Amino acid sequence: MTAPTRRTGATILEVARDAGASKTSVSRYFGDERSRLSPDLQRRIAASAGRLGYRPNRIARGLKGGQSGLIGMLVADIRNPFSVAVMHGVEQACRAHGFSLMVCNTDNDPVQERDHLALLASYRVEGLVLNVAGHPGEELAALADRDTPLVLLDRSLGELEADMVGLDNDRAIDAALDHLHGQGYGELLYVSEPPERASSRQRRLERFRARLDAEGLTGDACCLPLDDTPALEHAIADFLDRPATAPRALLCANGNVTLAVTRVLQARGDALGTTGLMGIDELDWCGLVGPGITTLAQPTEAIGRAAMDSLLERLTDTRRPPRQVRFSPTLIARGSTRR
Repeated sequence: MTAPTRRTGATILEVARDAGASKTSVSRYFGDERSRLSPDLQRRIAASAGRLGYRPNRIARGLKGGQSGLIGMLVADIRNPFSVAVMHGVEQACRAHGFSLMVCNTDNDPVQERDHLALLASYRVEGLVLNVAGHPGEELAALADRDTPLVLLDRSLGELEADMVGLDNDRAIDAALDHLHGQGYGELLYVSEPPERASSRQRRLERFRARLDAEGLTGDACCLPLDDTPALEHAIADFLDRPATAPRALLCANGNVTLAVTRVLQARGDALGTTGLMGIDELDWCGLVGPGITTLAQPTEAIGRAAMDSLLERLTDTRRPPRQVRFSPTLIARGSTRR
């Protein structure tokens, strides 16, 4: 037996008949030509649409006229708390300006990244916020040919000149090292995920090593996939169990790393504070573990809104030179760095 077809709402023809208007008039009312209709006709169409529960097909409008009302957002890892928080800022800004947000998650897979970009292009999105893991040059070039405004979030693409919004990574590393040394920690281990696919990870690692070299500080770095728990346990044990010449601390490159390192330290029974621990990214649970974990909080809401602001400016001024907007982190000092 064939299942009945579900109706999802009234059609534009039904609204036109109910309002005693033409389809063209209804289309104009829900498009960009409402002012061409008389006030009486506008009231009748609005009343009929409300009574019948009609909602315009924005995708169809976009395919026909090029104005979809959609902003696309490509996220490398939607499970990352940073991505979720920034996405909220972008969505709030979209809503405030009458846009809807369409989000695609790539799971750090360059193949999915390219597929999702092609999908977003097919929906005629009016702007793109990109947090990318690969180098989807061909797909981005196709969007650029349509003058689709782009803003890069947190991660740059060397071959693409576009606005970029994110954290001031140099300032974040400087603030972390200044805090840890001010608390008396003399040996440091910087823990990061592999940096190859994320320019922000690369820049933080470069800044960490540059500060060590310039100031003669004692420290090392390890870059490991977070799902390789034995390798992470071994790296931390090698750092903490060798003979000490000064108090030791671990600096985590992002929130996911902070969580993984905290689990290892808890399993080892290391006392936070005696062993210093600090993370870039403030997460809800950081104030609840032991004496609390010291973090550098990113202004994620402001970053998301700034990304949308850049897109809006691009929509009105396509010739403006690309620019970078960098935000400073906020130190939240807790007991994990209090010796």
